[in-house]
Amino acid sequence: MSTSFEPFALHRGEGTPLQTPTGDTVYVKTTTAGTRGSMSVLELVVAAKSGPALHSHVREDEVWYVLEGEFRFKAGDAMFWVAEGGMAFGPRCLPHSFQNVGEATGRLLILTAPSGAERFFEDYDRHLPGPVEEDVLSAVARANWIEFVGPPLAVSDPLDG
Repeated sequence: MSTSFEPFALHRGEGTPLQTPTGDTVYVKTTTAGTRGSMSVLELVVAAKSGPALHSHVREDEVWYVLEGEFRFKAGDAMFWVAEGGMAFGPRCLPHSFQNVGEATGRLLILTAPSGAERFFEDYDRHLPGPVEEDVLSAVARANWIEFVGPPLAVSDPLDG
């Protein structure tokens, strides 16, 4: 079997770094072009108590693998507490969010299938530096099959759902 794609490897901290709407950093490890559209791979470096607003992906299923730290994930009505070495899954169309509940910076490996999730961060990055208006952020999200449906998880939110 022949392929026009070459195998590759990246190390910690490698990839294209982009700022997220929360001010955290995402490293795009591979893109749609790099996987023939099968998946996107992202490494997200998340500050303590940080995490995205409640949102859903129309196209992508999402796996979150905790590389460092402790996170909680809300997916639909479920709430999961996941520490280093654990993972959580969020199916497409299900509103979800997560938060680094530790006192130090945490890291997530995020895999989405099919690919394309990296485009949201690439498009968002085009509006930086400076503050990005909420209507611009919503338009970038919609253009990338994402809908924001609520606020980020708050420290006071119950962990049991």
